[in-house]
Amino acid sequence: MLIREWMSDDVITSTEETSMLKISRQMKEFSIRRVPIVDENNKVIGIISDRDIKDASPSKATSLDVHEVYYLLSEIKAKDIMTANPICVNQGNTIEQVALLMQEHRLTGLPVVDDEDHLVGMITEHDIFNVLVEITGVRKGGIQLALEVSDEPGSLRPILSLLRQEGGRITSILTGRQKQDGAAHDVFIRIRPLEKEAEQRLIQVIKEGCTLRYWVTETVHIEDEYKAK
Repeated sequence: MLIREWMSDDVITSTEETSMLKISRQMKEFSIRRVPIVDENNKVIGIISDRDIKDASPSKATSLDVHEVYYLLSEIKAKDIMTANPICVNQGNTIEQVALLMQEHRLTGLPVVDDEDHLVGMITEHDIFNVLVEITGVRKGGIQLALEVSDEPGSLRPILSLLRQEGGRITSILTGRQKQDGAAHDVFIRIRPLEKEAEQRLIQVIKEGCTLRYWVTETVHIEDEYKAK
């Protein structure tokens, strides 16, 4: 999964001479939390977040009147408060690489550039959540099975065979972290909803033939469960 398939390509940008007041208005108008600062060639030279705006703004306890505050905000330029030379990622990078990078640097969004370093998009934690939702197939509801599977070649084949025999239609398969001894790993399989009797029979068969850590029957939306109570 490449970034270019999930990023936002309609990016609001500013220049280093743009006032902080204008950037703050941009954020509010477009409901965004960060604005890349680009040069005349559309290359990223900085980034400003809503936190930067907040930190640079006068305190509510200031003795300045409203006109003085607006004048001050209009005089502060992007170059005065931006984070220069921010981390950028290439549109050809994978979502997994970007998620790891964001986690390691505790970032919530990154500018995306092409091979010539021109800005082409933004990738945010919201986009990462969208990927998680799509690749797991959770929108379809169904049953999630968490299994401990041997790390030996072909160890997943009998499990898939059992699912097929019991009418389980697979929506997604994901693997989890390796065990410390390296002898087994976690596999998470989501299948489409089954009738209650068929579901119970499937779970029993899986338990007899595999190491089933847990299973969860999910509706399409969790909030639906609470509305029904």
